[in-house]
Amino acid sequence: MSRIFPFFFVFGSLCSFAQDAEIFKPVSVKKELEAVQISSTLRIDGLMNDAEWKQAKPSADFTQIEPFQGKSPSHATEVRVLYNRNYLYLGVFSRDSLGKKAIRATDFKRDFNARQHDFMGVVFDGFNDKRNAMALITNPYGVQRDLLSFDDIYYDIDWDGLWRVRTSRSDSGWVAEIAIPWQTLRYPKTEAVSQDWGFNVYRNRRLSNEQTAFSPYPRSFTAMRMEYAGVLKNLQPPPPKPNVRIQPYFLTSYDHYKNFDPSIKPEDTNFKLGGELKWAINPNAVLDLTTNTDFAQADADRQVNNVTRFSVFFPERRPFFLENASLFGVGVGPSEDLAGGTMRVQPFFSRRIGLDDNGNPIPIDVGGRFVYRSLKRNFGAILMRQRGVEDTPATNFFVGRFSENFGKQNRIGGLVTIKNRPDGSNVTSTLDGFFRLNASHSINAMVVHSASTGTGKQGFSGFAQYYYTTNQWKMWWTQSIVTKDFNPEMGFVSRTDVIGTTPGIFFYNRGKWLPKKLIRAFEPGIMTEFYHQASTGQLIERQVNINPVWFNFQNGGFFGYLINPTFQRLTEPFAPLGITIREGEYNYVRHQVYLSTDQSKMLNFFMDYSWGSYFDGKLNALNAQLQFAPLPHLSLTGRFNRNHFNKVGDAKTTADVDLYSLEGRFALNPRVQLIGFYQKNTGTNSQNYNIRLSWEYQPLSYIYVVYNHRGFDNMGVRKQTEDHVIAKISYLKQF
Repeated sequence: MSRIFPFFFVFGSLCSFAQDAEIFKPVSVKKELEAVQISSTLRIDGLMNDAEWKQAKPSADFTQIEPFQGKSPSHATEVRVLYNRNYLYLGVFSRDSLGKKAIRATDFKRDFNARQHDFMGVVFDGFNDKRNAMALITNPYGVQRDLLSFDDIYYDIDWDGLWRVRTSRSDSGWVAEIAIPWQTLRYPKTEAVSQDWGFNVYRNRRLSNEQTAFSPYPRSFTAMRMEYAGVLKNLQPPPPKPNVRIQPYFLTSYDHYKNFDPSIKPEDTNFKLGGELKWAINPNAVLDLTTNTDFAQADADRQVNNVTRFSVFFPERRPFFLENASLFGVGVGPSEDLAGGTMRVQPFFSRRIGLDDNGNPIPIDVGGRFVYRSLKRNFGAILMRQRGVEDTPATNFFVGRFSENFGKQNRIGGLVTIKNRPDGSNVTSTLDGFFRLNASHSINAMVVHSASTGTGKQGFSGFAQYYYTTNQWKMWWTQSIVTKDFNPEMGFVSRTDVIGTTPGIFFYNRGKWLPKKLIRAFEPGIMTEFYHQASTGQLIERQVNINPVWFNFQNGGFFGYLINPTFQRLTEPFAPLGITIREGEYNYVRHQVYLSTDQSKMLNFFMDYSWGSYFDGKLNALNAQLQFAPLPHLSLTGRFNRNHFNKVGDAKTTADVDLYSLEGRFALNPRVQLIGFYQKNTGTNSQNYNIRLSWEYQPLSYIYVVYNHRGFDNMGVRKQTEDHVIAKISYLKQF
């Protein structure tokens, strides 16, 4: 290791002269846009032909973020803002010399993949604290994406706000017309006549992969870094007042089981009533209540064939738990680009509530969540009652969270979880902190203690993670420890009895030597991972992931090659996909290639292929994805995963384990969609499919019809199948 890092520092210093942009400080004189008050109500149709729009002055010119930070955009964007007593209106004209021909969009999925769409986003900091951000984003077809952000680090990406957008497309570009109820926005109660908010608008023109913004920020940051935001002036919103949102639902279901235990009814029909209530007590505090909670409409988990020693992390998909997840979701884990290491520790993981270990739902009788956020501090609590079913007794869950903000972007906090069952309680106590030393340097740290009254066992976990990020570099060092008896029953941990040391470095080069028409950046790197057994101190795993080649193409595609020398010491047998490998020491080398075409094209492809030695044999692994999206109303995606084992394990097994997936999305518009997926796994001889019809008949009010099928072998003796048909209607009313 001592020889690897100096090489990259020298290499970087030789190439740094070729870099085209640096991290710059926020300007003292902010760009401004004035909002204009009107007395009428606008018709939201995406045309901006109401006479009132002429009263508002358009925004100043945007600035490029990518690919040439600080340059003028190749295509202009104009923003206008109006408001009345009920709504804040925004009109955004994204000009384009190619008009409708330039537009890229692959589907109508809410919270769409930003890499596959043209889009524009509006970001608000209603409290002007330069830390909190609310982003409302849309593509040229009016598909919505929204999120909440804190310090551009913690995100609630699945938060769904109540707002309306309509769009239109022409030979001059595309227009988005947005109406936001004041109740959706967060701002202070003040005696001042008018308010000025932190504000930014950013745009992605996907054809040229160009990003621009009303108020510029460094390209290694995002538009949610609110100290770089501009100002929205002259707002006179109504005083914020408590508002209530109720969302009752009615559900009916039919269940059919074949070849299951006789105690399970072969057929059953059920009816269920329930719902949720959201009370925004004031701009800082929100109370959510839920009863007879149901998540039938939530996206189903996809199967994964795992050949690593790390547990698979399945993300939360249920709407109630996704909101404000960033407040409770402290922990450590790999980032989107895999920086930081693969170890994941979360003292609270919401999938531990209302789901068993296989992801099957367990009824939730009642629950609530209270959250308070302000410039100085944040705190919240979750209390849930899970119904007793079969071998699982009724369980109470509690989560408490507090964090204190200080300085510009620093935070310390604590978190407590309690899982209480008749046979005992499991309690975790966490102390955590985040410290942004300056724009590029940050430290994240956490210590966690767990105790189980039923077993009397106690355990400990902790980590410290340092990041250095600029337009040219990303460096990190993550140090973690998890003791043998650490057991957060309401959390998630990749593996126990381990000490992890995972430093790494990425270098981002945009030198003149690159063929600019094809390649945007050359980004080599090294990601190292060392794991020692905490109870003995022995080295049990070492990976040096050397990434000498990584090219990001101008169109958004990429190509990369990695070589991975690995050492594994197995202290107990390991059985990936049913192939048993005995204890012992293993040294081997693997190779890996990543390839992606432009993901916004009608036909796009992604491949991850690895080959080489694997413990005492060989393994070739392929992950491939092909998407066909001739128009955003229709999208078909096929995925194929193959693991080819060659003389692996005690039995010197040679075998293929395949996982096939097919997913389709058919949409009349962003509000009426039919979604389905099918998976077949040859390793478990299972076949699963899910079909879901969704109609958003008014904002955030839905009708769903869902069909689920699961089929699998029961210990190879007989085929078990289960089928579920669900119809659900929900209605949202905001007072």
